[in-house]
Amino acid sequence: MSFTIATWNINSVRLREPIVTRLMGEEAPDILCLQECKCLAEQIPTEAFQALGYRWQVARGQKSYNGVAILSKLPISDAGGEDFAGLGHARHVAARLDNGVTIHNFYVPAGGDIPDRDQNVKFGQKLDFLAHMRDGFSKDKPARAILVGDLNIAPREDDVWNHKALLKIVSHTPIEVEHLAAAQDAGAWVDVTRKDIPDGLLYSWWSYRAPDWDAADKGRRLDHIWATPDIANASHTSRILRAARGWDQPSDHAPVFATFDL
Repeated sequence: MSFTIATWNINSVRLREPIVTRLMGEEAPDILCLQECKCLAEQIPTEAFQALGYRWQVARGQKSYNGVAILSKLPISDAGGEDFAGLGHARHVAARLDNGVTIHNFYVPAGGDIPDRDQNVKFGQKLDFLAHMRDGFSKDKPARAILVGDLNIAPREDDVWNHKALLKIVSHTPIEVEHLAAAQDAGAWVDVTRKDIPDGLLYSWWSYRAPDWDAADKGRRLDHIWATPDIANASHTSRILRAARGWDQPSDHAPVFATFDL
């Protein structure tokens, strides 16, 4: 069984329905995981997606904020969702394929602007969320699993446009990178994107603030695809669809893809 999975922070699935359907039509991933849907699960424009073959959906929604969804051409069943750090946010949902593979879709909190939990509650919530992920993976070791999502951290020096300039900027601070690494290590997760593309600058997010995001190219790799060691070697053909950042009314994130032969 071969399937392609994509992850994309869509920044409002209803507002950006046209580019979601464009991606479905042009790229046709078998499974599309969305974050920051910004609506209740029942408000996701399911009919349009079903018309393009995405007949199965598992989602957790929230009015105006957060929200995660897994849309699939392949049969999937709801495998639950957890309220990490007890925030009451719709930031995680899981689905299971018929072959037993579990897909986890995460939207880790962005963390605000100040990288200090004493001065910034949101930053503390981000660290707590990551610690909860770490503890959960330590207690219940994942197997035959894929983890995708907007993890809101660019861990490597070549995951940002300027390592030194961003060391004190939320998403690339050492404490965030350490917390993400601890969560990754606890589950023995393999960074599939960097397995397939081990070297070079690689971004999935470019700020709306840049007058010309493409020319400035001050990006960060905030969006990730991981897999457990028992299936990580089955992955290949990872890529980031940079062009989607330039579509009409774009998200500030670009979709990330990987294919698995299982």
